[in-house]
Amino acid sequence: MNFIKNNKVQFVNLGLIGYKDAWEYQTSLFDRTLAIKTKNRSLSEDRQQITDNHLLFCEHPHVFTLGKSGKENNLLVDQAALSAIEATYHRINRGGDITYHGPGQVVGYPILDLENFFTDIHKYMRYLEQVIIETLGEFSIEAGRIKGLTGVWLDIDSPLKARKICAFGVRASRWVTMHGFALNVNTDLQYFGHIVPCGINDKAVTSINKELGKFVELPLVEEILKDKFVKVFEVALEALVREKA
Repeated sequence: MNFIKNNKVQFVNLGLIGYKDAWEYQTSLFDRTLAIKTKNRSLSEDRQQITDNHLLFCEHPHVFTLGKSGKENNLLVDQAALSAIEATYHRINRGGDITYHGPGQVVGYPILDLENFFTDIHKYMRYLEQVIIETLGEFSIEAGRIKGLTGVWLDIDSPLKARKICAFGVRASRWVTMHGFALNVNTDLQYFGHIVPCGINDKAVTSINKELGKFVELPLVEEILKDKFVKVFEVALEALVREKA
């Protein structure tokens, strides 16, 4: 049976949205795709439904999220302190450890059926990293990967200077992805001081703002990210308005 592939990706910018609301929205898209794939198993090829792909961009109010393999003690503050800094905390179902999301950060959630592209989760992660690396290159920021560590980093050849500018954490089930990346643009980096970022205690965190020494408009970064996503994944991006609940 030949799987009918779809290289179109529906793009929605959710703007500033609470973490729980965004999580529930991407979960609804993720579950819908899984349901279609389950139903397709019992259908002849000519009756199968094509699965959709989605890319969501957003910003979150201050929030710390801990992946399913993360350690609780990497959150360095208690509930009272969280309230004082106007932040929330969620344990979630992605991979990875703890990270921070907040204003001035571009958070990207690709909900892709990888069977529309390639069935290789490692290749998927490398492609996401490449999107970020090429985006940063447009700002003359040289970035790369560090073996054994997730994310996109600067000064990758200097262990003492290496610093993370983009964090990643994904979930995949039957080749359908959710969660994604968080690129620090004008992020308040002080919030990372309340956690052990991604469980790594000997590396700094940075942002485009800090590296360039100036404020950078988020819409500009988002447009470049979209262009690089289209290029790297070889997809057609279709802009949509968010569906009503």
